Amino acid sequence: MKLDRILPFARLLLQKAVNIGDIAVDGTMGNGHDTEFLANLVGESGHVYGFDIQDQAVTETEKRLKSGGLNSRCTLFLAGHEHIKDKIPEKYHGKVTGAIFNLGYLPGGDKSIVTAAETTITAIEQLLEVMAAAGIIVLVIYHGHPEGTVERDAILEFAASLPQDKAHVLQYRFINQANNPPFIVALEKR
Repeated sequence: MKLDRILPFARLLLQKAVNIGDIAVDGTMGNGHDTEFLANLVGESGHVYGFDIQDQAVTETEKRLKSGGLNSRCTLFLAGHEHIKDKIPEKYHGKVTGAIFNLGYLPGGDKSIVTAAETTITAIEQLLEVMAAAGIIVLVIYHGHPEGTVERDAILEFAASLPQDKAHVLQYRFINQANNPPFIVALEKR
């Protein structure tokens, strides 16, 4: 297949936005894969701020970062992503170049704990305030569960309503696949 699948496309977008020395955000650490990816992109002179509400996610992410020698590049918060603006030091406001969210539930975790439209939209609004121009927010939307469909619909409505002079909004999805495959909504700050 020559078309990028969803997760490789998400990483491709982040690679276009995040460089050595930059500030990046993982809004849903999960098992730490994206935090690790961002830590490699920002290099030793950059920094990644990770957020998750589950101890298991923070623990797994810490393990992954330590095993790769990347923990000094990251600050992890046991906190919801709706606290981005408060948790990221003010000196970095206006300097965040990339952010990713994998919405839904923690793979291998408690499926009753899920992301919610209200907090995700709040996080997006805060990121648009603290991002650098041309910064990119990547939302990987998993909507194959009841709460996921609610969050999907709210995010699509919110993203479509953003003024084009504030952000470019992209939707990337495969439309002929079964079982509610994940898709991407990406926002590039103007």
